[in-house]
Amino acid sequence: MRFVTQQALTLLTAVLALQVPGFADEPPARPESNERSSRYEVRREHDPNGIGKFYMGREIAHVMGFAGADWLERSTREEEERLTLLVRSLQLKPGNVVADIGAGSGVISMLMAEQLLPEGKVLAVDVQQEMLDRLTAWCKQYDVQNVEPILGSQKKSGLKPESVDLAIMVDVYHEFEYPWEMLKDISSALKPGGRLVFVEYRKEDPAVPIKEVHKMSRAQVRKEAEQPEFGLTWAETIHILPRQHVIVFQKSTTTDAATIKP
Repeated sequence: MRFVTQQALTLLTAVLALQVPGFADEPPARPESNERSSRYEVRREHDPNGIGKFYMGREIAHVMGFAGADWLERSTREEEERLTLLVRSLQLKPGNVVADIGAGSGVISMLMAEQLLPEGKVLAVDVQQEMLDRLTAWCKQYDVQNVEPILGSQKKSGLKPESVDLAIMVDVYHEFEYPWEMLKDISSALKPGGRLVFVEYRKEDPAVPIKEVHKMSRAQVRKEAEQPEFGLTWAETIHILPRQHVIVFQKSTTTDAATIKP
């Protein structure tokens, strides 16, 4: 039986490698213990592009590994995702501190960095040191000095409390293995009145050429983000990108947000 199980795992890994280049080779998540397990559900039958772990009815997708860095830097990305237009829509101001959560190799971090000069900076957070090393190399090559790499974890961003004016997650949030814990941590890192931006491929649009588990609907994003313990309120949805939602939330300016511990 053990041999058959390993065969099945090997076959599944091969299929994923063919369908989704660069995605992490990791088995489905195991059930958690204690009260946190009630937030998540693990199912045997699930999308092969997901990890088999569900949160608020949504399956969590596999993380794109370092092998996918070239895809993040592809020459067609500007045309497909209009990154320049995305950054412009954020209305960044000089002196802002912006967290790029799941920064990867730094494509968007570098686009935002110039908008924040002379005193602002980008905190580029990623869970893969290889991605941060590549980001550092790109910044050195193009003399970008206001991007600071930060190695995060599956449950912690590594950001200091109330240190960030804006946090943005571009095609990243749907891959968080622990979305509740991460949103609690990121919302704590926002300054009062700070903004949190989700950029996700539109699940409502079947024409968007991305696998279903890597899409999110507006309703699902709001369902997950507008939990009282985060202190976040939907501010606007920006409809300017050809394939993605830009969904903006604002942190409460009061100290009344719930203090539920992760």
